[in-house]
Amino acid sequence: MTGAPPHRPLRIGLIADTHGLLRSAALERLQGCDHLIHAGDVGNPDILAALERIAPVSVVRGNNDTGDWAQNLPERLLVKIQRITLYILHDLKTLDIDPAAQGISAVISGHSHAPQQYERDGVLYLNPGSAGPRRFKLPISIAELHLDNGRLQAELIELPA
Repeated sequence: MTGAPPHRPLRIGLIADTHGLLRSAALERLQGCDHLIHAGDVGNPDILAALERIAPVSVVRGNNDTGDWAQNLPERLLVKIQRITLYILHDLKTLDIDPAAQGISAVISGHSHAPQQYERDGVLYLNPGSAGPRRFKLPISIAELHLDNGRLQAELIELPA
């Protein structure tokens, strides 16, 4: 007897501000994700190639992604996965839409290098922090979204330096 495959929550890995440095700890932690999001300041196209070996990647251009390789990267991106909509941009200060009014479930950003998670008007705002070179005394971090039957749960993950 065959039935529906067992239900499995989706893992969406979030990374930002690599600035040309893709740490092995980040790669290890992202293994097994169903989708990856890079919220800008990639620094090198080889990073995107490495991430694409793990899972499909959605990426936006950061303010430091200025090479020819980055010219076709969008500044903002709307990604629909199952029943949720994610809005991705590099710098949250440039947000020029009302995510709640547009039915967006989560806004993913980078730029500040500071991991942050909060909810406003029913929308999750998530910055995975920086997975690249350490800036000031901020942690090295990534994040994950766990999507289960339309419900999102976020997890900020500090990596060893």
